Amino acid sequence: VQLVESGGGLVQPGGSLNLSCVASGIVFSFADMGWYRQPPGKQRELVATITSGGTTNYADSVKGRFTIARDNARMTVYLQMSSLKPEDTAVYYCRAPWGVNAYWGQGTQVTVPS
Repeated sequence: VQLVESGGGLVQPGGSLNLSCVASGIVFSFADMGWYRQPPGKQRELVATITSGGTTNYADSVKGRFTIARDNARMTVYLQMSSLKPEDTAVYYCRAPWGVNAYWGQGTQVTVPS
């Protein structure tokens, strides 16, 4: 199983970024997918999840600003981020629970300067 994130970078407050995570080694259309983040010096936390059926869930801190979506044909899950704030600065990780395991990508850095 491999998850490869991309799309991170430096963005000014109020700006937008779109993250992508391409999966391989799983039957993507059957997999629930998630985005997590780890701010500097803090624990990893849930950002958003999307089930195989398309049901979404968001952390309160990102509701109304972030959107998770999936494209099963491309085996890709997206995180569209808007109205970014300095507190959104973190390494963003893609996660796929599959079987008895949970798989993580390598992460992509998002930096929003204050």
